[in-house]
Amino acid sequence: MAQESLHRVVVIVDANSNPFELGCATEVFGLRRTGELGRELYDFALCSPDPATLMRDGFFTLTGVAGLEAAEDADTLIVPNRPDVEVPRRPAVLETVRRAHARGARLVGFCSGAFTLAEAGVLEGRRATAHWQWADAFRTRFPGVRLEPDVLFVDDGDILTAAGSAAALDLGLHLVRRDHGAEAANAVSRRLVFAAHRDGGQRQFVERPVPDVPDESLAPVLAWAQERLGEPLTVDDLAARAAVSAATLHRRFRAQLGTTPLAWLTGERVALACRLIERGESRFEVVARRSGLGTAANLRARLHRETGLSPSAYRHRFGPA
Repeated sequence: MAQESLHRVVVIVDANSNPFELGCATEVFGLRRTGELGRELYDFALCSPDPATLMRDGFFTLTGVAGLEAAEDADTLIVPNRPDVEVPRRPAVLETVRRAHARGARLVGFCSGAFTLAEAGVLEGRRATAHWQWADAFRTRFPGVRLEPDVLFVDDGDILTAAGSAAALDLGLHLVRRDHGAEAANAVSRRLVFAAHRDGGQRQFVERPVPDVPDESLAPVLAWAQERLGEPLTVDDLAARAAVSAATLHRRFRAQLGTTPLAWLTGERVALACRLIERGESRFEVVARRSGLGTAANLRARLHRETGLSPSAYRHRFGPA
């Protein structure tokens, strides 16, 4: 029996839905976590407007799931996505999405799920993203939506969208981090063998010519820096470690991670600060020093920018009981 205190995540599966994104949702929100975390994170369910749902390209038929009424008590509702973005979604599905939004549920769209949200009318004037392949079509059909095509996902508060299939994992882990903190997100990412946070955006995945001589991997310098986040590292230090100029390092970061060395370094330091707070370090000046953020004031500014919470609020929400 589901625990009433658990946040309820419901996925709507409709005709021609993509199995991969369904699998991502199940892996992130549906698996039991007592082994990794000693507790469960979510109550998870699937629902569909039909007793039998033919998945994308007829790969298989999904049966044995609840009807759309299961979405009525969802705290988070993940809407259908599918490759045929020009085919309108069914009125019953769109009405379920509208009702969920009206009562304050959190809405999530993976890949082409942004089309479902836009058709339901809940994205008007809001920020969203969609797969780069469909960005122009999305803008044409929904000019009132503020599309951000160069990111992996968009968190617009109660409506979140992911750019593509694999970005569903990025957004799913972001939601775990937002709901339960960095330690829980790291535990889930370890089970997935997937990065808990990927910097950059989908621009790096847009189809483009392969360079004659590809850049070497940044993995060694990233691993070296992650072990020294509390030290006064600079971009020049990273460049020296990689034995390249600062300009070359910037180009490699842009090409491989879609971000700058400084932005990556700051993000890693904020993630370390979150882990320190979750593990019980209550002295924020110590957190700032050990994470390389320097001062409690800088910790406060960076943490609020990344999580929307002050260090005290983050500790209250995610710190040890």
